[in-house]
Amino acid sequence: MQYTNLGRTGLQVSRLCLGTMNFGPLTPEDDSFAIMDRALEMGINFFDTANVYGWKKGEGVTEKIIGRWLAQGGGRREKVVLATKVYGSMGDWPNESKLSALHIRRACEESLRRMQTDHVDLYQMHHIDRSTPWEEIWQAMEQLVREGKVLYVGSSNFAGWHIAEANSLAQQRHFLGLVAEQSLYNLAARSVELEVLPACEGFGLGVIPWSPLAGGLLGGILAKITEGRRAADHVQKRVDELRPQLERYEAFCQDLGEKPADVALAWLLHQPAVTAPIIGPRTMEQLDGSARALEIELSEDSLATLDDIWPGPGGAAPEAYAW
Repeated sequence: MQYTNLGRTGLQVSRLCLGTMNFGPLTPEDDSFAIMDRALEMGINFFDTANVYGWKKGEGVTEKIIGRWLAQGGGRREKVVLATKVYGSMGDWPNESKLSALHIRRACEESLRRMQTDHVDLYQMHHIDRSTPWEEIWQAMEQLVREGKVLYVGSSNFAGWHIAEANSLAQQRHFLGLVAEQSLYNLAARSVELEVLPACEGFGLGVIPWSPLAGGLLGGILAKITEGRRAADHVQKRVDELRPQLERYEAFCQDLGEKPADVALAWLLHQPAVTAPIIGPRTMEQLDGSARALEIELSEDSLATLDDIWPGPGGAAPEAYAW
């Protein structure tokens, strides 16, 4: 396994991050335990979850699964850089969602209880809260850091200017601020290259791409189009829209002698701002297969070909659309 610093911090994390969103809804608990054990065997030390995962409001299904796994001991908690998130609705009562100081405090305590741990290594805001001032958010996060319940703070689904605003105010408060941003980023979704990635690089945030395979589109979907969730109408529609690109992409991967999913992950690992793509395996086979991406070296010609098949916005703003 390869490791790198998370943004400007001294924290070392694996170049692949284990996403746990499937644990509970799609992957049974026993299989989830086996996948997490296997991830540690592979050297993956970076695990990502969220209080809303499991999709039963207020129950924190996935966090509970992780908590029961950690409770087995054997150095599991000590080996894992544990990341979770706050923002989503955990109930129908006021103040059970978003980023008020009250909700941040309660949500953190509840996540700690579910995961049976005394601290979260990376506590991420799952979305921007346009109605809560940064002074309130930072005050709440600073208190959790002082108490040792949170070590680092991150964001997810933020715009570039949100990152700049948040960290400029954090600097004024002599607080470390955001150290990581979790964004939608893959070959077929590259809009973050305009302003989010430059903001992350400028303020020293590590980038943790979610949906690195574009919901399976980049995983060799043309050969499996009638299987499982890929047969859904909305997936079929998306495939029809992108078929020329998908055909070129899968042919390119075949010429490389690599699986499309591995090439998609390898491409992200070649992007300078990226710390670790989030892999969300439903099965042990999917987890084991993801390690191949770490070994793939894409030449400049290969990267240029991928840019031609899946063009981005043209680089960073404003040059991407102006002079």
